[in-house]
Amino acid sequence: MAPKWPIFSKSKANDKVLSSESIYETMNGSHVYKIKGFSLAKGIGVGKSMTSRRFTVCGHDWVIQFYPDGDTQDSQEYISLYLKIVSPGEVRATFEFKLLDQSEKGKYGVHRISTVKSPTTFTTQGVAAGYAKYMKRSELESSSYLKDDCLSIHCTVGVVKTRDRIFQTIDETVQTRAEEDKDYVISVPPSDMIQNLKGLLESEIGCDVTFQVSNEFFKAHKSILAARSPVFRAQFFGLVGNPGVETVAIEEFEPFAFKAMLLFLYSDELPEPYELSVSKSPCTSTSILQHLLVAADRFDLPRLRLMCEAKLCKEIKASTAATTLAIAERHQCLKLKTICLKFAAKPENLGGVMKSDGYAYLEKWYPSLLTDLLKTGAVVDKI
Repeated sequence: MAPKWPIFSKSKANDKVLSSESIYETMNGSHVYKIKGFSLAKGIGVGKSMTSRRFTVCGHDWVIQFYPDGDTQDSQEYISLYLKIVSPGEVRATFEFKLLDQSEKGKYGVHRISTVKSPTTFTTQGVAAGYAKYMKRSELESSSYLKDDCLSIHCTVGVVKTRDRIFQTIDETVQTRAEEDKDYVISVPPSDMIQNLKGLLESEIGCDVTFQVSNEFFKAHKSILAARSPVFRAQFFGLVGNPGVETVAIEEFEPFAFKAMLLFLYSDELPEPYELSVSKSPCTSTSILQHLLVAADRFDLPRLRLMCEAKLCKEIKASTAATTLAIAERHQCLKLKTICLKFAAKPENLGGVMKSDGYAYLEKWYPSLLTDLLKTGAVVDKI
């Protein structure tokens, strides 16, 4: 029996035909290269050039090369101009050189425009493109392009780019789908990495180390701490470190101060006082910053140290200036020390500073700072 072939019926739906096109165009950029003291540049020798500063067109870096005595023996009576790419890669581009006619209020002499209309392929390893005999030197010296011994060269570069367009034909109606020409607004939410990391710390998921600070306990992740602090990295993964340690006792910090540092390590932000209600320790903004600065120095966190120092400079009060001054001296925060001394030395502030507990601490442990305070006061009085 002969095989039965399937029967194809003509669809009633509209026929669709796709077509496409590639569009080549140039992305243009210009640079002006000024030669001041042309008479001094002339005579440097055949084949010796002067080079402009780098300029960027369409993501590629270029320079203009100017040969006042020509680049070869054959062009020694001319000036030579070349364009060279100095960034890696292969680029097709057109280019144009013009000289500024300085007698016509800043216009470029049309008759001295030299344009390469066909694209040239530029590579870093390739030779520069341009004109060995751009203009006779004697003609230039008697022209209005050279004024007050100054010459301005204008170079325009057109980098060749391509883009594709897709067309769809439906029932003899052409609908253009030019994806690159259509504006799509895509809403990108802000990063939630900080919230995720802080949530990881608060939930204690995956924590592999516990810190005991006084009577408080804080869990954390060794890998995150090691990534943020060289001290923790050495402690857990260094040559003499112990990656298997599960509990670490911290004796030199208050619980709220250590928690504040942990929050910074996970967020790269200074914590708010309400986030630190872990004990009955004082959690004023200044107290947090003072303790955090000490912790930043202890665990080698330079960004945290500078953040604390900058904020403490704005929060100096008579009741806290002496304590902050002592911390600044101990941890070599020179700017903070200077600001504390200037604040404390003012007559309207000195009485309150001397009544504070921090001042008694200065007298006992940092008597040299009292001398600095007197010297600063003498300068303030003169002002």
